[in-house]
Amino acid sequence: MQPYRERHPWVHQFQDRIGIALQAVAAHGEGAPGKRLFQAGQLADRYGFDAFFLGDHPAWAPECWVHLAALAVTTRRVRLGQMVAANPYRPPLLTARLASDLDHLSDGRLILGLGIGWNAADYGLGTNEFERMGLPYHATRERQAALEEALEIIRGVWGEEPFSFTGRHYAVADAQVPRPVQTPAPPLVVAGAGERTLGQVARLADVANFGPGPAGHVDTADAVPEKLALLRRQCEAAGRPYEDILRSHFTHWVVLASDEEAVQAKVERYFPDGLDAFWGAYLVAGTPETVARHYQAYVDAGIQYFVLQTLDPTDQETIRLAAEELLPRLRPVR
Repeated sequence: MQPYRERHPWVHQFQDRIGIALQAVAAHGEGAPGKRLFQAGQLADRYGFDAFFLGDHPAWAPECWVHLAALAVTTRRVRLGQMVAANPYRPPLLTARLASDLDHLSDGRLILGLGIGWNAADYGLGTNEFERMGLPYHATRERQAALEEALEIIRGVWGEEPFSFTGRHYAVADAQVPRPVQTPAPPLVVAGAGERTLGQVARLADVANFGPGPAGHVDTADAVPEKLALLRRQCEAAGRPYEDILRSHFTHWVVLASDEEAVQAKVERYFPDGLDAFWGAYLVAGTPETVARHYQAYVDAGIQYFVLQTLDPTDQETIRLAAEELLPRLRPVR
C-alpha cells in the first residue's frame, strides 16, 4: 500500500499550537451510560475541545459508532472519533462504511482511529473482550498484518471504482462505499508505540498516539524522546517527512479542580480505599496550574496533542478547566 504523500490539513494546524481532545468512559456518574457519554461530547463541543473520542469496547461499554453518530448531528464543530476502534471487531468493508457515513453526518469531522485490539485479559471486567465476543486473539504480528490488509480495503473501497482484494485475512469483491467528505481521507490514528506499529504509522497513518501503561508504556515525559526518535527513523525509512505525523499522547484519567483541597476531595470520592497500583501510577490529578507543568514536560519532549480521558463524564468541572485554564498554559516548542 502506498502511504499518503502529503500532510493532512488537520495535522498541519498543530505545527505551531497544542491541541487537546476529550475522551470519556462512563465508569462513574449518575444516569444511563450512553446518555452520560453523549452529554460529555456536547460539553467538548461547547468548551472548544478539538475532538471528542470514545473507546471501542462493545462487550462492556456503549457502542462507539452509534453514540458518535448521534453527536455528529447534535454538535457543530468538535471532531469525532475512536481512540481507537479495534480492527478485529468488524470486517474492513463495514469499518469503511461506518467511517464514511460518520464523516458525512458530521460534515467532515471524523478522525478514524484503528488498532489491532488489546483487551484479551481480565482487567477487572470479569472476562476478556475477545472471549466475550467469541473472537480469536491472534499473535501481535498476525493482528498487525490484518490491520494493513484492512487499511488497503478501506482506502480501496473509498476509491472511484469498485475494488477487489484478496489477502490472508480479508477479501472483498467489486466493493465500493461513498467517499468520505474529507480529502484525501479522514485523518487516521494508529495507536501504539512499538517499533512495528510506529513503522505502520510512518507509512500509513497521520497520527501517532501513545500513553502510559497499556496505552503504549510511555509512562513519563522522559520516555518520549526515545519513541519519537524511533518514529523519525521509521519516517525516514518510509520516505515520509517526520512532521507529517501528529505526535499525540493519551492520559488514562485526568481530574481537575480549582484548588488542591477540592482535587483531594475528588480523588477520595473516586478512590475511597486509596489509589491502587495502576491509578497511583497513571492518574493525573491537580489544579490546572500544576497539571500544566506535567503536560508541558511532554510538549517540551515533542508532543503536540493530548487526549485527556475522564472516567466520569458528569465531571463538568474537569472538562471546563481543561479547555479554559489548562490548554492556555501550554506553550508549543517553536
